[in-house]
Amino acid sequence: MKKNKRKIYFDYAATTPVDPRVVKVMLPYFSKKFGNTMSLHSFGQEVKEILEESREKVASLIGAKPNEIIFTSSATESNNLALKGIAFANKNRGNHIIISSIEHPCVMESAKWLESQGFEITRLKVDKYGLVNPEDVKKAIKKETILVSIMHANNEIGTIEPIEEIGKIIKSEIRNQNSKIYFHTDAAQTLGKIPVDVNKLGVDLLTGSSHKIYGPKGAACLYIREGTKITPLLHGGGHEMGLRSSTVNVPAIVGFAEALEIAKKEMKKENERLSKLREKLEKGILKKIKNAHLVGHPQKRLPNIANFWFEGVEGESVVIELDLLGIAVSTGSACSSEKLEASHVLLATGLKPHQAHSSLRLSLGRWTKEKDIDYVLKVLPKVIKRLRLISPTFK
Repeated sequence: MKKNKRKIYFDYAATTPVDPRVVKVMLPYFSKKFGNTMSLHSFGQEVKEILEESREKVASLIGAKPNEIIFTSSATESNNLALKGIAFANKNRGNHIIISSIEHPCVMESAKWLESQGFEITRLKVDKYGLVNPEDVKKAIKKETILVSIMHANNEIGTIEPIEEIGKIIKSEIRNQNSKIYFHTDAAQTLGKIPVDVNKLGVDLLTGSSHKIYGPKGAACLYIREGTKITPLLHGGGHEMGLRSSTVNVPAIVGFAEALEIAKKEMKKENERLSKLREKLEKGILKKIKNAHLVGHPQKRLPNIANFWFEGVEGESVVIELDLLGIAVSTGSACSSEKLEASHVLLATGLKPHQAHSSLRLSLGRWTKEKDIDYVLKVLPKVIKRLRLISPTFK
């Protein structure tokens, strides 16, 4: 099949293009304002000032104090720092950590590694929509528990977790046990897309990512509530208040702060637009394609993610066929798609391996137009029909 010249992007949950407004703000910090933030001369201090302004901007947008924001290179690094940093700083109090069964691979693998270091991990089950039951969190907490980490919204199915409710339960358990249990949430998919306030959510640590909100790759943050006992993973010159040594990536951080500010200003209007487009996409697919199933919570989910599984087809085959037609989609998390394993998220919702392998994630974004939805609804049914004709499992 000849590749289509049309190029339509439906994989915004994997990464986003950098907004031109963000690029414009970043440009001076590549060449004109290039100093090292740790240098005492004017070149360094000028850049140090903009770094702190960016920190203040990010902090104010999530209800935090500037000294509670640590800049990192990625959400993966932030999540590793949250889990491992809390684990090793508090191992004298306990060795028990609670996560959900649908966390991003960087949390799942960090927890798996911590198990090899003597920590006990409880992985909470989710319901068919991918929701964690707050009561399950309450039941799992014991005197050895030092950390609970539940993602704010899932990157594959878009389900938004009851973080605020879980936060209240953890606080209640802390009072009952007279101990300290830290609460972390991975908000890489929600920061800049839905309201995020660390105090309202009741979290002690929160991960945010730049490249999910039209900022550059190479910048992320970890909110660490003042007074939280945490050990750094990187040791060196003492950057980021001694918690993340490495020469600071100022252009990316400036871009991240600007992207977050733009996203928050435009959030309400953009969410209304994306919700309408996603609704049209979902209704169209379920109407035009028989034996198609929507995955994720019907209401409690992000406005830009739609996940389906189609009986009798392989998700990878659909991705390749659509790419030839100029449409970029995915079968799950971009971080684990090359493994060709059934998504642990979809399996956790109760799908069987062959059903999970039939999944397709379409994620919308700032440059998605209604005509793009129309094109998908035109070609996807044909692709599914063609693949089913050659499928040995579909009747």
